Amino acid sequence: MLGDSDPRRGVWVVVVAAGSGTRFGAPKQFLDLAGRRVVDHSVIVAARHAEGVVVVLPAERVADSALAAECAGSLVAVVAGADSRAGSTRAGLAVVPADAEVIVVHDGARPLADDAVYASVVAAVRAGAVAAVPSVPVTDTIRRHGGGVIDRSTLVAVQTPQGFAASALRAAHASGHDATDDATLVEAAGGTVVLVPGDPRNLKLTTPADLLVARALLTETRLAETRPAENDS
Repeated sequence: MLGDSDPRRGVWVVVVAAGSGTRFGAPKQFLDLAGRRVVDHSVIVAARHAEGVVVVLPAERVADSALAAECAGSLVAVVAGADSRAGSTRAGLAVVPADAEVIVVHDGARPLADDAVYASVVAAVRAGAVAAVPSVPVTDTIRRHGGGVIDRSTLVAVQTPQGFAASALRAAHASGHDATDDATLVEAAGGTVVLVPGDPRNLKLTTPADLLVARALLTETRLAETRPAENDS
């Protein structure tokens, strides 16, 4: 049991990894990324910031013992997903304890989300935000079909993990509506979404090329961690 002063107390993470990988051509959450499956990377980081983690997988993969083994010391539950992303999130929410204060929802296909992003969204909710979403500036020029450039200074790309006041997220999902992310549901229910800094490296694996980029980024991160500190003298 966590102590009252433990920052993970009252925080639960739902890692949604129930997709079939139609666009990718395979269930990407189970592919190898630097010696671990993609979903394992997502769950391991989530467990560092939560009292418990609920992992939502395809029904045929629910008997997955490897996830709990990777997260010794944290509560890990594995449940079957649904036909839609929102339905899969609701399946995860159903087993989050009623006394959870902050619920974080993360895409299992974003294996490079780091500690800083988790800390930012949880801190924002602890400070009173109903919903906290990491975002990064849009750098490409965006055009509409049929002509016309959109002013990208007003645009951001949103990421996960997304953090929520537990009561607000549960109420938003009680509508039974679908959306591409949970912040959209909370906003539709009248909640205000706060943006926090995201990380350009926190990419979502959608195509095989994304997996190659993730491997390169993870290799570079590990090399940086093992390099000796430069001598400033």
